[in-house]
Amino acid sequence: MPEPAANPSLDSGAAPAGSGARPAHPHVATLKRLEKSSGSLAAQAIARMDETLPWYRAMPPENRSWIGLVAQAGIAAFTEWFRHPDAPQAISTDVFGTAPRELTRAITLRQTVEMVRTTIEVMESAIDEVAAPGDESVLREALLVYAREIAFATAQVYAQAAEARGAWDARLESLVVNAVLSGEADEGAVSRAAALGWNSPEHVCVVLGTAPDGDSELTVEAIRRAARHAKLQVLTGVLGDRLVVIAGGSDNPLAVAKALIGPYAAGPVVAGPVVPDLLAATRSAQAAAAGLKACSAWQDAPRPALADDLLPERAIAGDPAAREQLVEEIYRPLEEAGSALLETLSVYLEQASSLEGAARMLFVHPNTVRYRLRRVTDVTGWSPSDVRSAFTLRIALILGRLADGDPQS
Repeated sequence: MPEPAANPSLDSGAAPAGSGARPAHPHVATLKRLEKSSGSLAAQAIARMDETLPWYRAMPPENRSWIGLVAQAGIAAFTEWFRHPDAPQAISTDVFGTAPRELTRAITLRQTVEMVRTTIEVMESAIDEVAAPGDESVLREALLVYAREIAFATAQVYAQAAEARGAWDARLESLVVNAVLSGEADEGAVSRAAALGWNSPEHVCVVLGTAPDGDSELTVEAIRRAARHAKLQVLTGVLGDRLVVIAGGSDNPLAVAKALIGPYAAGPVVAGPVVPDLLAATRSAQAAAAGLKACSAWQDAPRPALADDLLPERAIAGDPAAREQLVEEIYRPLEEAGSALLETLSVYLEQASSLEGAARMLFVHPNTVRYRLRRVTDVTGWSPSDVRSAFTLRIALILGRLADGDPQS
């Protein structure tokens, strides 16, 4: 069997005339020595990592073997790059394509930088041995340029992985927010939220408002910045024209809404009541949604507003939860406190909030009326002397009487 022809690009120093082949490499001796020593360089790099990087020693064998392959691929890619420095090459594919995508989750970007630095340091320390006499500076310069390229390739790999994770996390977050808003939150939604970093805070509320025009991702990121500044956990998303924020970590929904209101578009912003966990957040979301719908009926409503401050408008708009809350939290406690409070409150409201007028109608002293009204405030938390509270109390009385008159209601 005839001997294979020698490689003219490595042995002859010049390409055959008229062959059209690539010109001979100007540093063919160094290239040969680099090819022969690539295996030993990879072994030295792995040994150096095992000696100097504690996280590498603590890794399971499978991950260490993948890192070893990446180091070998990096040295082989440098050899090929040194052979054809002007040829377009995808270093990220040549080096990191040998390892599975899951490796980017097993080791951090910092660890990858340490791995690359260790490999480059081993190659740099061997330049005097690998380079042919007179080629040391050439090989050192080539290694510096290659180190820059491998750094960019590392950043590209992790940027792509981060973008993929970010897109997946955004879809996962939208599923959780939509489940809470639609009343379909279950243990699956809690698990998905946990995967996003939600650590089940004790106090949760939902804030709703109009989403601004433009890129929804920028809006979501603005909410996250505001939440970090306020030390809140958030799950957020833009659903249609609504910007929905599920916030955890504070028992003051108004303070939460004020801290996060910046990214919302002009218009009403409503915070639902505080609930104990994510599974109960549907109740807060439904209250906030009903308040947002009814907010137009209260022209002087504050921004942001609490859903509980919009109870009368929500009840008139047909929100059954608001009607029940007004009856159970205002009418029933007054009823249990005695008929005198209900009667006095009713007459006082009918008499245009006049103490003297109510006293004449009830045949009692005005101080008696004043005392009973203070009792109303103590029992319900709403003051009859405040115009807004008086309106809420009047609606509660109406709904309570309707409920007493019609058991089905």
